[in-house]
Amino acid sequence: MNIVEALLARASGKKVVNAGEIVEANIDKVMMNDITAPLAIEAFREMDGEKVWDRSRVIVILDHLIPANDEKAAELHRTCRSFALEQGVHFYDVGRGGVCHQVMMESHVEPGEAIVGADSHTCTYGAVGAFATGIGSTEAAAVMMTGKLWFKVPEVINIVVDDKLIPPVAPKDLILHIIGDLKADGATYMGVRFSGEAFQGISVDGRMTVCNMVVEMGGKCGIVEPDDMVADYFRARKSTFPAAVKGDADAQYFKTLEYDASRLEPVVASPYSVDNVKPVSEVGDVDIDQALIGSCTNSRLEDLRVAAEILRGRKVKKGVRALVIPASREVYAAAMREGLIETFVRADVLVCNPACGPCYGGHLGLLAAGEVCVSTTNRNFVGRMGSPKARVYLASPATVAASAVTGKITDPRRLGA
Repeated sequence: MNIVEALLARASGKKVVNAGEIVEANIDKVMMNDITAPLAIEAFREMDGEKVWDRSRVIVILDHLIPANDEKAAELHRTCRSFALEQGVHFYDVGRGGVCHQVMMESHVEPGEAIVGADSHTCTYGAVGAFATGIGSTEAAAVMMTGKLWFKVPEVINIVVDDKLIPPVAPKDLILHIIGDLKADGATYMGVRFSGEAFQGISVDGRMTVCNMVVEMGGKCGIVEPDDMVADYFRARKSTFPAAVKGDADAQYFKTLEYDASRLEPVVASPYSVDNVKPVSEVGDVDIDQALIGSCTNSRLEDLRVAAEILRGRKVKKGVRALVIPASREVYAAAMREGLIETFVRADVLVCNPACGPCYGGHLGLLAAGEVCVSTTNRNFVGRMGSPKARVYLASPATVAASAVTGKITDPRRLGA
């Protein structure tokens, strides 16, 4: 079995499962946020739910609209707070957590687990060898009641990346390049396994970025098999490394694609599709109004370090708004200890509270008609970040930071990065 099959075999209590087979999996964790949890809670009530199956395995995280920006958001938050208190589940209120996927990785995800989340980017957790996928709110309600969910075992694409990334080329450039090749529907309901020499040098933060965006090509889950990098990550946090699940050496795949990391260059995804990818050098003369470093894709400590290195001793171009949104309270605190926050403030960057921010398009940092943003987020659809007449370009933290300095979408290598 490949690793996706092995993980679903473990979760369903079977020795072997095959692609196309329907399995009933025992779920290790279910996560919801302030947008999806109220719908799940409503469905839970309609199903006559009284108690969740295991309160230690249910996590509710406020992150999309924090702090509440209007009365509707405040009501959503109150619904979440009330349910969490009633059921005794894990709850991260305003100021206590951050972006849901970052908080999950910091405190709840372990290799080998089957995890579902009422948010499409739950696939992020494959970075440490978990089977993780997004589900709907009604499905989340069913999981809260039963602790189970059925899946069709997906086919798996094996992506092998040889050599190593040459900075400032980053994991974000790698996954955008792959999405540009496979297109937005190129991995629909498939698992995507990432392997090869390049991943030996890609940190857990970077692996999270890669797995996070698998859903942008239709993927059910993205995964990197646990290795020494993952073991060190867990030992640093918990002193132990949980038992990992791995695929067999002779596993079969739907197809295998190979890339040479050393040949990649900084890229952007131009409006209005994530698969509209081209090298930064081919984008042309694009003036920007806003530069954003944040979201569940690229707001971790590693990303902030890259951006700070470029912005240190420089200023954001007049006429440009630059925002940095750390992924969590933990990331924010670490960035303060390292002096990164001061670097951003001195560069005229606005540092915001840990949250989804403009990525969701329902809170701070929205765009007016005709405005352009270059962003480390994961989607650039029409109206995603405010006006349907605005344009969003997706890029790495290095490219976004360089663009903030020049006022145009800029290859970070031009600034010596």
